[in-house]
Amino acid sequence: MIVYSVSVIIKNSILDDWLNWMKNEHIPEVMATGYFLNYKILKTLIPSEDADERAFIIQYTLNSIEDYYNYAEKFSPTLQRKFQEKFSGKFKANRTVLELIDSNI
Repeated sequence: MIVYSVSVIIKNSILDDWLNWMKNEHIPEVMATGYFLNYKILKTLIPSEDADERAFIIQYTLNSIEDYYNYAEKFSPTLQRKFQEKFSGKFKANRTVLELIDSNI
């Protein structure tokens, strides 16, 4: 199992708009690519960010690294560009691809 993890630090001034957009537009578009099995949105509690920002992690699971590479080639540039255009200058993002070794979930 592969986990595509996106860490986002977002300005509080646009937090509600960003979260709504993620839930109702961006994540449904990502899921509609057909490569992902499920997703989670997590809010960072510790360490806390400064008063003007909040940190989130969005985790998407895939069956294989090949699925990730196909997504990255076919869909990721367009989806990331939409994200950048909508929230330019109001977020920082970091992406990581992980392999799940063990889980009891």
